[in-house]
Amino acid sequence: MNRDAAKGWREVLWRDRWHLLVLLALLVGLYGRIVPAMVADWLHDPNYSHGLLVPLMAGYFAWQRWPRLALEPVRPDSIGLLLVLAALLLLVFGRAATEYFTMRVSLILLLAGILWFWYGRSLLRLLALPLGFLLLMVPLPYILYDAVAFPLKLLVARFSVLVLKLLGIAVLREGNLIQFPQLVLEVADACSGLRSLMSLLALAVAYAFISQTAPLKRLLIILAAVPIAIITNMFRVVVTGVLAQRYGAAVAEGFFHEFAGLAVFVLALLLLFFLGALLRRWRLS
Repeated sequence: MNRDAAKGWREVLWRDRWHLLVLLALLVGLYGRIVPAMVADWLHDPNYSHGLLVPLMAGYFAWQRWPRLALEPVRPDSIGLLLVLAALLLLVFGRAATEYFTMRVSLILLLAGILWFWYGRSLLRLLALPLGFLLLMVPLPYILYDAVAFPLKLLVARFSVLVLKLLGIAVLREGNLIQFPQLVLEVADACSGLRSLMSLLALAVAYAFISQTAPLKRLLIILAAVPIAIITNMFRVVVTGVLAQRYGAAVAEGFFHEFAGLAVFVLALLLLFFLGALLRRWRLS
C-alpha cells in the first residue's frame, strides 16, 4: 500500500508545499503570456465575456466538494504523467502553430494530469466537474467560430423571414440579408445566436449542476440551451424586422440593437430557469 494512501490531501499538500511552489513558478513561466491574453479576450470580445465568470463558478464547484475532498485518501498514480506529457506536447504544438486554443486547453489538461499524478484518480474524479467546466472559458478558434456562426445566421434568417411573411410583411431573403421594400437588414454574427449560445451554455451547465441532482435532468437543461438561444435570437430578428418596417432602420442600430440583445439574453435565461423549475417537479422513476 502506498505510504500516502492513509493521508489526506491537505496533509500531503502541506508536506509538498515547496515542490508545489516550484511547480507554480513553472506554470507561470509556461503560461505567463497565454492566460493574460485569454483574459484580454474576455474583457474585449463580447463573444467571450462569460469567461470572467467561469473560473469563479469552477471554484464554487470545487468548494462544494471540499468535505469529500478532506476525507479522500491520497493515492499518487504515475499514469497521470501520461496526461501531463500529452498536455505539454499539446502546448508545444500550439506554440509552433501559434494556435491559442490548443495552448489554453493544454493548461486545463496539465492541471488534471498533475492532480492525477500527485493525488490520485479518485481525487481527480471528484474535481472532474470544476476542471471540465474550465473548458468553457477558452475562446473558440475563429475558424471554428465562423464555421458555426454562418449556418446559424442562415437558419435564423430563413425562419425569421418565414415568420415575417406569416405576419403579412412583404419581405425577401438573400443569404443572411432580409430585404424589406424600404430597407435591408443583415443577420450579423450577434444575431446568429452563437454569442448568446456560448454564454448561455456556460450558465446552463452551472445551473444544471446547482439546481438538479439527476443526471438526465442536468443533461436536458444543458441541451436545451441550444434551441433556446437560437429561438430567442429568431424572436429578436423578427421583432427588429417588424419595428424597422414600421419606424425605419434606426431601430435596428445603436441603443435599441444593444438593448434587444440584452433583453433576448434575459429572456433565454428566464426560459432556462423555467425549464429547471419544471424539471424539479418531475420525479424520475
